[in-house]
Amino acid sequence: MKKNLIKSYAKINLSLNVLRKEKTGFHKIQSIISFLNFYDEIYIQRINKKKHLVKFIGPFSKNLNKKNTISQLLHILDKKKFLNKKYKIQVKKNVPQQSGLGGGSMNAAFLLNYFLKKKKIQLSKKEIFYICNQIGSDVLLGLDRKNSIILNKKTIKKYNIKMALFALLVKPKIGCSTKEIYRRVKYFSKNRIKISSKMFKIQFLKYAQNDLEIPAFKLYPVLRKLKIFLSNINQVKFVRMTGSGSTIVAYFSNKKSAINGLKLIKKKFKNHWSIVSKTI
Repeated sequence: MKKNLIKSYAKINLSLNVLRKEKTGFHKIQSIISFLNFYDEIYIQRINKKKHLVKFIGPFSKNLNKKNTISQLLHILDKKKFLNKKYKIQVKKNVPQQSGLGGGSMNAAFLLNYFLKKKKIQLSKKEIFYICNQIGSDVLLGLDRKNSIILNKKTIKKYNIKMALFALLVKPKIGCSTKEIYRRVKYFSKNRIKISSKMFKIQFLKYAQNDLEIPAFKLYPVLRKLKIFLSNINQVKFVRMTGSGSTIVAYFSNKKSAINGLKLIKKKFKNHWSIVSKTI
């Protein structure tokens, strides 16, 4: 049977503001989101078996064959009897784990989107929302790969905006614990920003922030060191941690400057993972 390729794009938080801690223990955030032309490769094929076959390969596949969002999604769809066929799925993991790039969440999102677009399943908006939240708070973002602003858990504003930013991504060997970083948040942003498409312009973004940098840098001092180094690279527009880390991203308006920055990183931080990609 035919094998199809699903591109599971990495997401980036251009900004992230923590507004308050809810009674549920979760935090209310606002975040500006974009996607990169950098992705995991999901190969899917229908099979005549009683069970799905899920396998992870690639540089960042360690331990994922035991627990992963793809198997989680398939389990929910089977349990609810939404999916009546079985699939062989192989995922080549190019996006690092615990990096703030939403690799796992986007895997589930892009696979769910494939099932919906190909009419393999039919779900109401309520059912889609339920499934996404069962897997992870970021999953909903990947169902419609557009630049977005998260206003709260249920409200995401989408924008048909093309961003022409080149991103230099650098990740140390450490992975950040999202739970530990949120637990250490002591200062909250004030919700005074008027939401608009202007928030995707460099003039706005360079003055924005990621509130999670304060606790993350205290827990992992190497991230602060990395941000300072990236901030001093020629032609850089702004530098920010994505999500709860551990990837620090330097943004440029042209590819040449980003590549020059990559060369400096490769020379200074030889053990760090680093690439250049473009926003889409």
